[in-house]
Amino acid sequence: MRHKVAGSSFGRTANQRKALLRGVISSLFEHQRIETSLAKAKAVKGIAEKLVTFGKRGDLHAKRMVFSYIPNRTVVAKLFSEIAPRFMNRNGGYLRILKTRQRVNDRAPMAIIEFIDYNEIRDKAVPKEKKKVENK
Repeated sequence: MRHKVAGSSFGRTANQRKALLRGVISSLFEHQRIETSLAKAKAVKGIAEKLVTFGKRGDLHAKRMVFSYIPNRTVVAKLFSEIAPRFMNRNGGYLRILKTRQRVNDRAPMAIIEFIDYNEIRDKAVPKEKKKVENK
C-alpha cells in the first residue's frame, strides 16, 4: 500500500523517471512550449521553475547546478542567455499549463506547458519569417 507516498512514479524506476523529466525539461527550454501529458507537465513545472531561478542568479555555482541536471550545453546556454534574463523582474510563476485534449490512444489528459511570455516571443518571431518568404 502506498500510504502517504507523494508524487507520481509514471510506472518507471527512479533513474528512468529522472531521465524522462530531464528530457522533457530540455525540450521545454529548447522549444519554449511543448505538449505532454498533464501529469508530466505538473511534475516538470516545479523543477523547471527552480532551474530558471538558478538561471536568474547567473553565477558559476548556478551554472554547475543546472548543468548537473541538464547535460546539454546548448540548452543550458540558452537558459542563461535568453530565458532567465526575461524574468529578472519576476519572483516566480514562469510557466503555465494549459489543458488541451485527451490523447487518442489511451485517453490520457494532455496539456501544453509554456513560458508565460511565449505569445509575445512568438509574435516577434513571426514577422521575420514572413520577410524571408517575401524575399524568395
